[in-house]
Amino acid sequence: MSRSDRQFTHFDQEGNAIMVDVSDKENTVRKAVAKGRIYLGKEAMDAVLNHRVKKGDVLGVARVAGIMAVKNTSTLIPMCHTLLITGCGVEFKTDIELYSISAYCTVTVNGKTGVEMEALMGVSTALLTIYDMCKAINREMEISDIMVVEKSGGKSGTFIKGK
Repeated sequence: MSRSDRQFTHFDQEGNAIMVDVSDKENTVRKAVAKGRIYLGKEAMDAVLNHRVKKGDVLGVARVAGIMAVKNTSTLIPMCHTLLITGCGVEFKTDIELYSISAYCTVTVNGKTGVEMEALMGVSTALLTIYDMCKAINREMEISDIMVVEKSGGKSGTFIKGK
């Protein structure tokens, strides 16, 4: 079945929005990794790397914010199931030449539905937290390239972006 032939699962026969019933699905270990990037500019990047941001430890706070967002995804995305997250991590990689920080959020669950939305929520919130903590230094920061880069588990199997 091609992607265009698939039925939309979040609508009933009359076109009303519904939450997908996953009652009959098997519990499997599922994992998703999302990434995104924020371009800070030289001054903000220097302040983050040298711990000179007045609001505190930018990456430490952003990591906690990302994890909290993962745990609360179903309260913000209407059709997401509430999941018992079994693992979550938020990591950062800096690119000095581009004055940017990439965030990666990895989420795992042993459940009936995937965690792509949770990983996307975690990485988005981590990046938004960096913006919030650095906006007094540079209001022209840009957040971009937010995407799922890996997903495994469940009936649809493994997805790796670009493969």
